[in-house]
Amino acid sequence: MILPLVEIAAIAAIAFYLGHWRSSVRRRNSETWESLLAKLRPDWSARELSENFLWREGLSATPEDAWQRMDGPKGLWVMHQNARVMLQMADYAARNCEGVDRLLIETLHSDAMQIRVCVLMALAQYAFTQASEGVRINAFRAASMYTGMAARMTTLLQDHAAVMVPDFVAAM
Repeated sequence: MILPLVEIAAIAAIAFYLGHWRSSVRRRNSETWESLLAKLRPDWSARELSENFLWREGLSATPEDAWQRMDGPKGLWVMHQNARVMLQMADYAARNCEGVDRLLIETLHSDAMQIRVCVLMALAQYAFTQASEGVRINAFRAASMYTGMAARMTTLLQDHAAVMVPDFVAAM
């Protein structure tokens, strides 16, 4: 008696998951460039850490200075969210522009995941030890990857969708 109920529950759970997944793919594919730009959080910008962050990798701040300029966990959380949005932007460019370098898209995917993991590690450390040296180092590493991802995203847009660059620069 219990085995058929478990089977029905498992099938219902799988059907619900597939329906949810399909609707999220449909929603993602219907997004416009403007809606993606609107998702970027302008609360904090990596301009605080590097004057040319959209054009060149690297930071012009020390880990301690970067922690102060990014406003601690606030800047980390903005990086976490913006990395996801830049990933969606890269996917949008791959879907809507011809000749996009797949290696660059995969690099952007990897960057986004690394940034998000590094930020979560730094936030977890911050929750336990406040602004220790390890937290500042992880935050600096995340910020460095973030500026690199932003520079690669700008390159992607310049090469394949130059009309989108001014909007991206203004939103970042």
